[in-house]
Amino acid sequence: MLRSTEDGDRYELASPTALPKAGAFLWNQKMMIQMTCRGYATAQFMQPEPSKYAHAPNLEAKTFMQPEQNYYAHHPGRFVYVKDEETGQLFSAPYEPVRAPLDRFVFSVGKSDISWTVENLGIRVEMTLVIPTHDVIELWTVKVTNLTARPRRVSVYPYFPFGYMSWMNQEAEWRPDLGGVVSNSITPYQKATDYFKNKFLKDKSYFLCETPPASWEAMQQAFEGEGGLHAPSSLLQPELGRSEARYETPVAAVQYRAELETDEHQEYRFLFGPALDDAEIRAVRDKYLSKEGFDQTAREYAEYIVKGKGCLQIETPDKHVDNFVNNWLPRQCYYHGDVNRLTTDPQTRNYLQDNMGMSYIKPEVARKAFLTAVAQQEKNGAMPDGILLTEGAELKYINQIPHTDHCIWLPVTLEAYLSETGDYDLLKQQVKGMHGDTYTVFERFSRAMDWLLSARDERGLSYIAQGDWCDPLNMVGYKGKGVSGWQTVATAFALKLWADVCEHEGKVDLAAHYRAGAKVVNDAANAQLWDGDWFARGITDDNVTFGIKKDSEGRIWLNPQTWSILSGAATTEQMARMLPQVDSQLSTPYGIVMFAPPYSGMREDVGRVTQKYPGSAENGSVYNHAAIFYVHSLYSIGEADRAYDVLRKMIPGPSEEDYIQRGQLPVYIPNYYRGAYQKYPRTAGRSSQLFNTGTVSWAYRCFIEGLCGLRGDAQGLRIQPQLPSSWDAIKITRLFRGATFVLDIRRSSDVKEIVVKHKGQVLPEARFTNIQPGATYELSVSIPK
Repeated sequence: MLRSTEDGDRYELASPTALPKAGAFLWNQKMMIQMTCRGYATAQFMQPEPSKYAHAPNLEAKTFMQPEQNYYAHHPGRFVYVKDEETGQLFSAPYEPVRAPLDRFVFSVGKSDISWTVENLGIRVEMTLVIPTHDVIELWTVKVTNLTARPRRVSVYPYFPFGYMSWMNQEAEWRPDLGGVVSNSITPYQKATDYFKNKFLKDKSYFLCETPPASWEAMQQAFEGEGGLHAPSSLLQPELGRSEARYETPVAAVQYRAELETDEHQEYRFLFGPALDDAEIRAVRDKYLSKEGFDQTAREYAEYIVKGKGCLQIETPDKHVDNFVNNWLPRQCYYHGDVNRLTTDPQTRNYLQDNMGMSYIKPEVARKAFLTAVAQQEKNGAMPDGILLTEGAELKYINQIPHTDHCIWLPVTLEAYLSETGDYDLLKQQVKGMHGDTYTVFERFSRAMDWLLSARDERGLSYIAQGDWCDPLNMVGYKGKGVSGWQTVATAFALKLWADVCEHEGKVDLAAHYRAGAKVVNDAANAQLWDGDWFARGITDDNVTFGIKKDSEGRIWLNPQTWSILSGAATTEQMARMLPQVDSQLSTPYGIVMFAPPYSGMREDVGRVTQKYPGSAENGSVYNHAAIFYVHSLYSIGEADRAYDVLRKMIPGPSEEDYIQRGQLPVYIPNYYRGAYQKYPRTAGRSSQLFNTGTVSWAYRCFIEGLCGLRGDAQGLRIQPQLPSSWDAIKITRLFRGATFVLDIRRSSDVKEIVVKHKGQVLPEARFTNIQPGATYELSVSIPK
C-alpha cells in the first residue's frame, strides 16, 4: 500500500481509497499548495495578504486549510479526464472526479515535486507538479501513453476549475493570443479606501497550454451539464463547446485528441496561477512554458529545497524513523522558518518557535527573527500577540485577543540558537523599537523577563487574560483575575534560562535576581496548584481551580506537568507521582493527549476549548505541540524510554493498520491526531492533515539534542546520547558550527559512563572542543548497557 524509495526521497501510495485524505505540499516564499492523493488542491499565495487563485464553487470565508478538511466533488482540484473515443469509456486522473476503478495507481511524493501514475483502459496517465522558487505558478506535466498492442484514439481533457471568484465581477474565455483560458474577477469590497488597496491585486487566473488544444470550455455549467462532474455532459460530444463565462462560474477545461500507436505517448505542459494583467501572463508563458523552462524550474526548485536539508543524518534500528529524520522532518522545519506559515502577522509564539528550528538549518534566519521580534516589543517590556512582517500589515484574528505567554518564548527559543551557534554577540546588538526606544537585545530580553515577573497576582501566579499557549482557554481570565498553571511554571523556566545567559555575560547580580524570581514563582505553583499527584491547569476568575482530581472532565493536563519538570517546580518525589498519572490517564496508541477526559460541553469559566469536538484540536487530542514539550522535558531528566515512545508515535506507521487509522503519509507531523481514545476509538488517531505546527522545530531539537544527545554550549559540542533501552547502537552524522561529526555510538558493558574517543584517544569529558570549521571528526562513543 505504501513504500518509500531506497534513498528515502519519495513515498509512494498505491491506493486512492485507503488513505483518501493523504496529501503532500510544496511551497516557496510567495505560495503554498497542498495536493491530496485524489487530486484535490488547497493553494494560497501572498499579495501581500493571503489570497487564492482557485476557489470553492460558493462564496468562501477567509480561511485556508481546515483540520480534517472534507473534500467534495466541486472542491478545487487539478484533474484530467480520459475518454476512449472508440468505446466512450471514461476515467479520470488522479482519481477524482470520475472515481473509476483503476488498474494501477501511484501517488508519489517527493521533496521537490508531486506526481501520479494512473493506468486504466490500457492507457497510462502520468501527472507531475512542480513550482518555481519565487513566482506563484503551478507547472503541470501530463503524459499519456498507450499500453496496449493496438492503436488507440483517446481524448484528453485537463480540467482545472477556477471556482466562484467574485460576486461583483467574474468571467472567463479562451485567449488565443495568450494560449489558454483566462479568468477575470474583481475582489469584492465596500469601503472606498479599499479600492486603492485592491487595484493592484492579482484578480486574473490563467490556465496556459503549451500545445494548442482542439477545443475548450470556460463555463463550469456548460462543461458539467446534467451529468455532473462524475460524467460531464460535454464529454459526450465530439468536442467541447468553446463557451465563455459571463458573470458565470468560470473553469479551464481543454480537449486534446491523441492517436497513439503501441507504447507511443503524448506529453502536454500547462501553467496555472494568478496574474495582475495580460503582460504578466505573457511574461510567465515566455519564461516557463517549454520543456526547457520546466526542466530548469525543476532543477532550481530542487536546489532550493536542498538548502533545508538540516544538520543530522541517523542510522538506527528503526529505518522508518531514519527516513523521516533524514529527509522529511528538516524539510517541514525549513518550510516553517522559510515562510512563517504564509502570513504577514504570525503569532509571536509561533514566529519564535518556528524560527527556532532554523537554528539547525539556516541560523542566520533565526538570528534575524530574534531582531525582528524584539524590535516590536511593547513599551512596558511585553511582547505583542503577533509579529508584523510586511509594511502595512496589521494584527488580525487571534492576534487581536490578549494572550500572556509571548515573552516566555524569547529565552526558550534563544537557548537553542545559542547552543547551536555560540553567537552571544547577538545579545550586544542595538535594536531600535517600533516605539522609538533603543535597547540591546540583552536589555530587551531582560525587560521581557521583568514583565513576566510583574504579570502575576497576589499569590505569585501568572495571569492568563484571554489565553496562554492554549489559545482557546479564553474565559479563564477574561475578567482580569484568572491565572494559568502552565504559564506560572513556564515563567519560572524562562527566568532560569535567562539567568544562565546573564551569568555567561558576567551579569552575576541579574542572574541571581532572575533565579530568585524563578524560585518564588515555583514556590507559588507548589503552594497553589499542586493537587497531590499533578499540577492544576489554572484558577479561574471566580477562584475555581481546574485540572484537578475532582474534575470529571479536563482532570489532568499535560503542559503543567511538562513545564514543572523543566522549571524545577516538580521535585523528584513529585515527578515519581506525576509520570505514572500521565502514563495511565493521557497515553494512547497514537501518542499523549493534551488533557483528559475531553470536555463534552461548554464550561463557561474555561472557554471555547470545551466547545470543540471531544478529542479534536485542543479538546483532548494528541496535540503534538504539547506532546513534544513533554518529550523535551523527559530528555531533560534522562527518561529516554518514555521520551522515545512519545516521539515515535508522532510519526505515522510503520504498520499498514496504523497508516490507515491515521490516514496520513509519514512526510510530516500534523498538529494533532484525534484523541478521546476511550470514548471514540473508531476515530482516535485520525490525522488533522495540517502541517502548520509548532511541533516540528521541537521534534528536530529532540532528535538532535535529546535522542542523539549532541547539543552545543559555549565550549563546544556535548555528547550525551539517550538511546531507548531496546537499542544497542546508532550511527550519526552531525553538522555543527561548520564542522562535520561522524559518530559511532554503541552500548558497552565495559563502561559506567559515556566515553568518547577521537583518533583512539579518550577525551577528558564527553564534550568536543576546539572545533575547526571545515574539519571532519570521527568519534567512537561507548555508553553503559
